Amino acid sequence: MSFSSKLKSTYQPKRLALKLNAKGEQFVVKGHPWVFSDNIIKINEDAQSGDLAIIFGKNKNKVVGLGLYDANSPIRIKMLHSSTEKAEINATFFYNKIKEAFVKRKPLLQTNTNSYRLLFGENDGFPGLIADVYASVLVVKIYSEIWLPYLETIIPSLQDVSNSKTVVVRLSRSLENSKLHNLINGEVVFGTLENEVVQFVEHDVNFSANVIKGHKTGYFLDHRDNRRQVGLLSKNKTVLDVFSYAGGFSVHALANGAKEVTSLDISQQALEIAKQNGLLNTYSGKHLILAGDAFKILDDLVSKKKTFDIVVIDPPSFAKQQSEIQLAKKKYAQLALLGSKLTAKNGLLVLASCSSRVLSQVFYDINSQALANHSRPFKVELKTQHDIDHPIGFPEGAYLKCGYYRFIDK
Repeated sequence: MSFSSKLKSTYQPKRLALKLNAKGEQFVVKGHPWVFSDNIIKINEDAQSGDLAIIFGKNKNKVVGLGLYDANSPIRIKMLHSSTEKAEINATFFYNKIKEAFVKRKPLLQTNTNSYRLLFGENDGFPGLIADVYASVLVVKIYSEIWLPYLETIIPSLQDVSNSKTVVVRLSRSLENSKLHNLINGEVVFGTLENEVVQFVEHDVNFSANVIKGHKTGYFLDHRDNRRQVGLLSKNKTVLDVFSYAGGFSVHALANGAKEVTSLDISQQALEIAKQNGLLNTYSGKHLILAGDAFKILDDLVSKKKTFDIVVIDPPSFAKQQSEIQLAKKKYAQLALLGSKLTAKNGLLVLASCSSRVLSQVFYDINSQALANHSRPFKVELKTQHDIDHPIGFPEGAYLKCGYYRFIDK
């Protein structure tokens, strides 16, 4: 079996000599993976995306780091190596990095789970590159042109380390429009894919992902351990899963003996996938679906005095840019209040955020304030972050936070 010839790049990267200002150099020395354009003092005029940037420190002969030049981003250099120790950026360098990443995931793979994130971008030393495994299918999502000259080396290494039978390449929207490659979004570059919907297992629970058309790489793996936790707490309970997408929390709850689960999402298509994912497992409870705007439906449920033993609210990012942060905070407060009104006596409310611009402590403070305003006593049972296959390698790499709030009713 051979890899697609489309992985071969026509561009041969150059080596760039780079000098940074004091602030930029300090970031590199501390191991931060981003160098912004305004931190660069001196660089070759003919620099192109994918060129290898050799960053020199104040002492002109001292190299402090190596990175890839990105002509299309304000983050002009994506770091690969931040150290005065010598490194050669070649096939062996990338292969060893991938093996290091795989070793971090091994404890997860010792459970009955065969889906995981093998590469988590910057956090694993591959800025702008994601690699997810679903059973025997590896999905590589590329966000930047910087990787185009290196795919011919990196993708076979990912396949080898993960022992995948099939490799699919997914492209970001900006990369789909790039003229520097011949790849097609969703293209199979190794092996064969009999069905674009791939079944996999997550802590004994069966799921599926559309690896060609699904969001990101087909599924959201970062919440895996929270889904497991909610599942374990769901026996004989009624559960509301808000912003359910493909039913991650819902299906874990059903598979673990929930009495009734309601999946709520704006996408009817996502809810159909949630139903199908449920049917991949044996369960005796009811699985109901609600399609529409979450805020409106939650308001309606409150007005009908409907309550659930467990309420999970896991919205999409509300702050994709700096200007949206204040509105995001208001939305989180609103959801916390609605959730508290819908949680039954002595029930559990699980609130999550994937907005990296809303920091963990800020999110938890918003929730505590909103719940305190409802004048209903509660305790925080648990606070969690990403699962093990989403390691946090730098502050901005931490985006997921999740709080478990238990109401204490007399």
